[in-house]
Amino acid sequence: MKVFAAVLALLILTSTALAKGDTVKITIESATLQEPIEITDSAVRQFNIWSGPGTFLNGVEGRQGFIIDWASRIDEAPVGLHHYKVSFYEGCESNEPSACRTTEPSLAYVVSYDYNPSTGEGFVYLPGRGDEFVQLNTFHIYRGRGYEGHWFRAAKAWDDFVRPIIARTTAR
Repeated sequence: MKVFAAVLALLILTSTALAKGDTVKITIESATLQEPIEITDSAVRQFNIWSGPGTFLNGVEGRQGFIIDWASRIDEAPVGLHHYKVSFYEGCESNEPSACRTTEPSLAYVVSYDYNPSTGEGFVYLPGRGDEFVQLNTFHIYRGRGYEGHWFRAAKAWDDFVRPIIARTTAR
């Protein structure tokens, strides 16, 4: 029985490790948008979900990356701001088709993004216990109690990237 459990654990860890793909698509949805925004250009790769807390490189936990300023957790949810659901899709874009299990991007992570156009500040919420996308997110990365279920200031790189895209779409 112990051998079976060890083999099963190894298979799960191996399949999880193989599933770590680059961010290849981001969608943004909101009640204020006529249709979802879909971003597939190569610039989305800079917002890799496999960075920040809950990720490790050479035994050291990540402290930067993704779309969040991890050091800027806020105690209360922003109120009265533009609200968006942001979905991150990972995929495989290898030149060798045999290296990819599928060419279709797969949904990997979902967060809420609230934006204040008057201050230029954005805020990101990581779903926590009882929220709709917590299982999806924590299946990929468990960032920990200090992160899941909390609001953070968005990283400047994310705000600078997404603000003009949202503005162009809402100006139509």
